[in-house]
Amino acid sequence: VVVAGSRESAFVHAISSAGVVFAITRACSQGELKSCSCDPKKKGSAKDNKGHFDWGGCSDNIDYGIKFARAFVDAKERKGKDARALMNLHNNRAGRKAVKQFLKQECKCHGVSGSCTLRTCWLAMADFRKTGDYLWKKYNGAIQVVMNQDGTGFTVANKRFKKPTKNDLVYFESSPDYCIRDRDVGSLGTAGRVCNQTSRGMDSCEVMCCGRGYDTSRVSRMTKCECKFHWCCAVRCQDCLEVVDIHTCKAPKSAGWISQT
Repeated sequence: VVVAGSRESAFVHAISSAGVVFAITRACSQGELKSCSCDPKKKGSAKDNKGHFDWGGCSDNIDYGIKFARAFVDAKERKGKDARALMNLHNNRAGRKAVKQFLKQECKCHGVSGSCTLRTCWLAMADFRKTGDYLWKKYNGAIQVVMNQDGTGFTVANKRFKKPTKNDLVYFESSPDYCIRDRDVGSLGTAGRVCNQTSRGMDSCEVMCCGRGYDTSRVSRMTKCECKFHWCCAVRCQDCLEVVDIHTCKAPKSAGWISQT
């Protein structure tokens, strides 16, 4: 459960909005929606640092995806005028902008022996993992804000921090202690969670286990290995047995639900 108004809520809204943009845009390019298709604005000739090229193929219609996501995802928030609605609208927009930021130009060369006498290019979205990684960094650097006196916007809660841009994630309320199982906020705690012993990030055993330590168990599992591509067009793999160490966070001494008063 994510506490409304927290930085976790900010990330959920941003990544959800980005996901809608990505899914709708991809569906347009694949011809799965009657209301849209490839980007109609990418026609004729253009020029980049490599010279002239012709627009061709199927450019992802990112503007339609953003327009749809804005209408669909923002609809609920536009009915409200409170701080939470304003925060959600901001983070929804940041998520949509993140997808467009990773549009990339792809080209195909035409000519004798593969020479680039003529290039045909189109715009394509990058793998959604790039958007997710980008928004994860924005989550780590999310900025706490407070409402303006007139209720039309917000300013930073701590004057020492920079004013948030349209690409930053913002939040109003501090996050609860997710380390401990807490019924009031719906936190399940981190006891029993799998952690990464070698990581230095949020998934590390040091951070995720909140200083309680972790247990290590050795397990055997089947994985796909020796994968080979066979023409055309299949990938065939073997089943391999591997032994791995799994690290899980220890439970606190008192593992019951906590009721805060």
